[in-house]
Amino acid sequence: MNQRRNRPVIAGGAIITLCGIGHSVAALLQVAPHHGEAWFQGALWEQANRNVTEFTPVTGAFWYSFNSFGFPLLMLGALVIALGLRGTAAPRPVVWLMMLWTVIGEIASGPSPLLLLLIAGVLMLIGASRRTPTRRRGAHDQGGVAARLSTT
Repeated sequence: MNQRRNRPVIAGGAIITLCGIGHSVAALLQVAPHHGEAWFQGALWEQANRNVTEFTPVTGAFWYSFNSFGFPLLMLGALVIALGLRGTAAPRPVVWLMMLWTVIGEIASGPSPLLLLLIAGVLMLIGASRRTPTRRRGAHDQGGVAARLSTT
């Protein structure tokens, strides 16, 4: 099957992936030297570090780096790239929710490199509006199951 790649979707997925990698790597480089050893010595299991309303520096650093949105963004970006390579796009509600999440986060915390997610979203919406190529039917696929049942 010859499928056409959806370049805007691939570009949007690449931006999302780069945002995920960028945040994850930068945050881990920033906090892991100070708190990484404590994480692997069980500090996050201590009662003092389990209060989600008052993070200790050890817990805050973990949520800022390893357990933040960076890795999910990386996975979402990889999925979007895979969809684009297949000639399809992410569902529009996913794109709109990502863009809404970005806008709310930027309003709350101020401008950041994550504004790039809005560009990714626009590219993904452009890609979603393109017609996807239709699959050519071969001799073995003449109308599907319904056509075969009607001839019996």
